[in-house]
Amino acid sequence: MAEDTINIRSSELSDPMPDPTGPTQPGDLNDALIATDVWTDQMVADAGIPIVDIPMVSVGGGIGSFELVDHLRIAGMSTNQLRVLSNLDVPWQTYEYLTKVSQVPRKERLRSDSQSMPDNIWGFPSFAFREAWTDKTLDPIWNVCTEPILRDYYTPRAGHVFETMEREAHRISYFDMCVKGQVRMVRRRYGGGYFTILTPPQGAAATKRIAYRSTYVHISVGYPGVKFLPDLQAYRTAYDDYVRVVNAYEPHEHVYEELKRKPGLVMIRGGGIVASRVLQRLIDDRDAFGLQTQILHLFRTYITGPHGPNIFLRRPGGDGWAYQGFNWPKSTWGGAYKYRFEKLEGDARKELYEQLGGTNTPIRKNWMEQLARGRREGWYRTYVGTVDSVVPGDDATVVTRVKAKDGSILEVPAHFVIDCTGLEADIREHRLYADLFDHSGAQRNVLGRLDTERTFEVRGTQSAPGTIYAAGSMTLGNYFAGIDTFLGLQYAAVRIMDDLASRGFVKKIGPLRSSSQWWKWARHKPLPK
Repeated sequence: MAEDTINIRSSELSDPMPDPTGPTQPGDLNDALIATDVWTDQMVADAGIPIVDIPMVSVGGGIGSFELVDHLRIAGMSTNQLRVLSNLDVPWQTYEYLTKVSQVPRKERLRSDSQSMPDNIWGFPSFAFREAWTDKTLDPIWNVCTEPILRDYYTPRAGHVFETMEREAHRISYFDMCVKGQVRMVRRRYGGGYFTILTPPQGAAATKRIAYRSTYVHISVGYPGVKFLPDLQAYRTAYDDYVRVVNAYEPHEHVYEELKRKPGLVMIRGGGIVASRVLQRLIDDRDAFGLQTQILHLFRTYITGPHGPNIFLRRPGGDGWAYQGFNWPKSTWGGAYKYRFEKLEGDARKELYEQLGGTNTPIRKNWMEQLARGRREGWYRTYVGTVDSVVPGDDATVVTRVKAKDGSILEVPAHFVIDCTGLEADIREHRLYADLFDHSGAQRNVLGRLDTERTFEVRGTQSAPGTIYAAGSMTLGNYFAGIDTFLGLQYAAVRIMDDLASRGFVKKIGPLRSSSQWWKWARHKPLPK
């Protein structure tokens, strides 16, 4: 159950912008390939694009790719059966970048529970147990045993998560399967399977493109990029101001450094986990350095207490915030809600998503005490309403014109505005997904994202005997709600692995193999290549 889905930044994505027209070097896409839905081997050869044969490719190279590779390697897959196509150096690169800029550095804790372990498909020993062992204290175990009644939910340190993933990546020879580059498209192959088109780094290959011909394709590339609120985007475009108005998911350390030099007003937009982390950073700095920072917080919807459609679907809230320990109720990963989602179709599934999801943040007593102190002392103030416009103000400020429910307009100046509202969720903004819709038969699900079967096979893209699978945030809206989490990516990997086993690609992990492989994992014994 990871922090709200923050998988990628714009510079680390498969570039969503189209390529310049016309080939710049040999082995490029031609008009016939671009316009044709199903390619023959001869068409690719005629374009001068070299073909690499591999049974399976995984596109993305983030945590979703890592989880699938980890499961398949444990199931017995050799390293020469799969290639990971990615522009990332390590699977956690984008996730770490985005958690860091949104004020969750390695020493801080993620929004993930003790058993959501990207490096450990068995979930034992848990993060809490391992932390207790390392730090020689029983406190993490006591925390898990008494959550959430006596203690807040246990969550692991970000650095611990990344370190354990690195350890597992070397154990399974993950990096031996990685190929650098950006994936432009996946097209069906005449006769079955797919061509995945990779653009290698400049100078890394003799041709502009390389075609990977495979039976199976796995796609897990996350969000297209950072999403700005429309009014803030309009302000930045009109006034070319990228200093005073920033997004929490882009580098904005200059805001905190400037506030250390002189007192200032900061406006926070958003009411979720990222907003809470930015607020904590501002208040921690205020306390640590004796600052006079004034914090203004704009809510579009102000939660005053427990809320929900009925007694069974209520969650705590107050002071503007909706509280929930993780992205979703825990039963969506392995309880009643998981089975409900698996059975529901169409509008019924969409309605349940809307009831259980939404903007929320976990209850953290120290942070709530900080805000309470800020309200008492007057340096943390909240506003409720919608934004009419954002314009430059006097004294190097940005003025937000807030429209209240009664129609009145309040002008609120601030030296900085931080957008904490989220990432871009329009799937067609990513070139790879747009091409899947336009040429490979992919469809949208009830939330407008990529429609998949319960096995995570992408509906409409079959090229027998080949199959395209997808996992991660862009599949949210299907039969498993918690897909945008560590545990969700592991669940997707299990379902995909089982489906591949039914097709003869790998063997299922039975009790004996599971036990022996856990023992190898515990001893950090490398898997044979």
